[in-house]
Amino acid sequence: MSAATKGKGLGRGLGALMGEQTISALDSHAIHELDINDVSPNQSQPRKDFNPERLQELADSIKENGVIQPIIVTQQHGTYLIVAGERRWRAARLAGLKKIPAIVRELSNAQILQQALIENLQRQDLNPIETAEALKKLADDYHMTQEKLSTTVGMSRPALANTLRLLNLPPKIRQMLVEELLTQGHARALLALPDWEQQEKYADL
Repeated sequence: MSAATKGKGLGRGLGALMGEQTISALDSHAIHELDINDVSPNQSQPRKDFNPERLQELADSIKENGVIQPIIVTQQHGTYLIVAGERRWRAARLAGLKKIPAIVRELSNAQILQQALIENLQRQDLNPIETAEALKKLADDYHMTQEKLSTTVGMSRPALANTLRLLNLPPKIRQMLVEELLTQGHARALLALPDWEQQEKYADL
């Protein structure tokens, strides 16, 4: 999916789920300075791969300018769980910050996963397999039809179906997508082949 398509398809985004005022952080009183050690990453975060070089670049920027956009967290079991902004949190720790600006919201587990997924999709931070796995988890855990899932994450149904189909590929080809050794278009074309053996054979051509 192109950047333009993503941007258009995800127009609802976090603002629709959480309210535009939350996302734009127009109300400065909604922003809290949290102890960075009181904040924990979300184990259900769709994004699994954090590029060390890009993380260091962000950390250098944070050292110079601070964290410009607050992270979004929710309270769970005595800690603040990151809903959106884990990369900023990691970079802030790398930069040596003791505090991090955050917006605290009361959210259900479904909302946490939805908003983590949408934020990453909007920022185009996920590789195709991370996106597909997150969409499948959202659909499976909360019994969503493709129509409901499409509406929830703001992705067109054809784009959603094409993304989910990538999970039918063999592990080797899924890893090639993660490592950007294969385009999504090539990967989807391989799905027309009858079995994993042939798919892997033609993936290497």
